[in-house]
Amino acid sequence: MKRRILMSMLAGATLVASTLLGASPARSADTPVPAEFGTDWHDPLTAAPPVTKPAGKACRVTLAEAQFRDFTPYKGTYTPPEGCGDRWSKVVLRLDGKVKGRQFDRLGHLHVGGVEIFRTSTPQPSPDGIEWSVEKDVTRYSDTFRGRQDVEMLIGNVVDDTYTGIIDVKVTLTFYPGKPAAPDQVLTLDDGSTLTTPRNSERIVAEVYATGSGGGCEEYWYLTVPDAAPYSCQADDGPYREVQIKVDGQLAGIAAPFPTVWTGGWSNPFLWYVVPGPRAFDIKPIEYDLTPFAGILNDGRPHRVEVSVVGVPEGQSGWSAPVNVLVWQDAKSTHVGGKLTVHKSGDLANSSTYTPGSEHRVDTEGHHRLTVAGYVDTSHGRVTTTVSRSLANTSTHRWTDGENMDALDATWADDESVTVDGRGPARTTRTQRTYTMDGTTTLGAGDRLRTVLTLGDRAAVVESRGGRRTAWSRLDDTYSGDATYTVNVPRDQRHAVGTTSERYRIHGSSGCYDRSLTTVQGVLTEDRGGC
Repeated sequence: MKRRILMSMLAGATLVASTLLGASPARSADTPVPAEFGTDWHDPLTAAPPVTKPAGKACRVTLAEAQFRDFTPYKGTYTPPEGCGDRWSKVVLRLDGKVKGRQFDRLGHLHVGGVEIFRTSTPQPSPDGIEWSVEKDVTRYSDTFRGRQDVEMLIGNVVDDTYTGIIDVKVTLTFYPGKPAAPDQVLTLDDGSTLTTPRNSERIVAEVYATGSGGGCEEYWYLTVPDAAPYSCQADDGPYREVQIKVDGQLAGIAAPFPTVWTGGWSNPFLWYVVPGPRAFDIKPIEYDLTPFAGILNDGRPHRVEVSVVGVPEGQSGWSAPVNVLVWQDAKSTHVGGKLTVHKSGDLANSSTYTPGSEHRVDTEGHHRLTVAGYVDTSHGRVTTTVSRSLANTSTHRWTDGENMDALDATWADDESVTVDGRGPARTTRTQRTYTMDGTTTLGAGDRLRTVLTLGDRAAVVESRGGRRTAWSRLDDTYSGDATYTVNVPRDQRHAVGTTSERYRIHGSSGCYDRSLTTVQGVLTEDRGGC
């Protein structure tokens, strides 16, 4: 039951989010709480911190301005700002959007010069309309912004007699002059599959905006089950997913995809009207340090680079994985040679066990490890980079016949260590990422559907030099929601109620940030900050 409801609510979401700022509030925080959702609610906002901006002069350009009614992309031209030079300490992208009526959540992308700089999803509107704003630090793409470029943006949408919401957006870039801390070049793959790096590349990082979406079962890949289980979303080997990148057919990086829940997810849009789940409007790319392969890539020839998602049934659509490649060059060398010295890939373990009964159950365990190392001979000496990454996923999926009860308790771990050993003590950055999802949807008497859900996005980062810690940070972004409404009735008869909250905490050697939000029936009842 849950899957059928969810499919009908999200069918047609288009592929293709960054801090979400509270736009002008639809209601103030002291507004009385109604007995149920009405025709309006607070504008979307998140507890995440705003993008920090340098003081001083700034220049702004409009990158795109469009109303999305269908699948026609916006196309325009970007021209660098005048009076701000061609080197910037920070570049900030801002999207301002508005929509009203009725509409699904939609996904969108923004390309500049063929480089994907932004991937976003949209909130679902109220009949009276909502406004929202999203900011993202896009300084890493400074090389792309230095010249005139084609711009393409798409938020695929359908507008008809039922789904009336036209998505109206404006995107700007604000430039802050100063000393840059950005890659020398930003590359895309030729013909979508080959890469030719500058011969003096000394550091190479690939980023992949991997999202499972498009309205099919891969939009909810974490809920898929083996073919033997009686469930509406099946996959040969169950829900384990892993995003891999290969160089000339050799495994070069592994990562756990983030289990994003879009703003119609888990059959219950009332969970997300004001506070979205983590990353729903900030689709962060997966990063892979390919520097160990620089000795291979720097020969001046094109090399095949492929991204694939382990666990997707053959022929199944629903994943998008565009690739950007960030390159730092050795200005004092014309050719940086090197060699891949270590390549150790553990066996990928993946098992999903189905247990039948009045309450069906699938238990999944998966894990994988990869270590690669290589050196480059630069103008400042030989530098060896070692990258180790280990992934683990455990989940328990329970449901009843008809899927009137559907529950998942899942954890994903993605641990990565990057050590750079050259002149001076070795530098190591270790990142431990943990994603969690614990939720239950039930369909009870009177067609009342209730969803109770908690999501977690956590990361611990430790930087050390010569074995001594030099910097650290710890992130904990937790969302909780509990919402109920009547299904299979007109919108004004749903009698929906719901409480949602988010607490975003990050602290470490650079300070701390802590903000909590709570909403009841769409009214913001708490907005508290402080460390």
